[in-house]
Amino acid sequence: MSLPVLVVLVAFGIALSVAAVHFTGGTTTAILAGADQALARFAEDFPDERPGAVRLTADNHAAFLDLGPQRCGIVQSIGDCFLTRIVTPNDILGLTRDGDVVSLRLKDFTWKGGRFAFANEADARAVAATLQNSDRIREAA
Repeated sequence: MSLPVLVVLVAFGIALSVAAVHFTGGTTTAILAGADQALARFAEDFPDERPGAVRLTADNHAAFLDLGPQRCGIVQSIGDCFLTRIVTPNDILGLTRDGDVVSLRLKDFTWKGGRFAFANEADARAVAATLQNSDRIREAA
């Protein structure tokens, strides 16, 4: 078989594989339907926890659950699944809040954190306050 024909066949095979993944739902991102779904998903991984308030991000891709003083449960969509974590100030490398946006950098190498935009500044302030450690938080001016 000639090299140009082999290249075309390989390229076509790769394109076909990518299309198959896309059209079978492999590129969809999960969205939380609401606070009840976030609570239910969190309870699957942490059945002994009793979350309080639930704060959804504006895009419904993440939820922050109150677990008491300086403890926060997080449910975040990763692809078509959800990742859950319990985070404390000791887990945080960096935390900034700018209006209704909270940015987290975590020590956990399996999930480094992210940038989370909330529907209102009060939710962002509450999440930042829960995870606050005075030497690690910075609010944008």
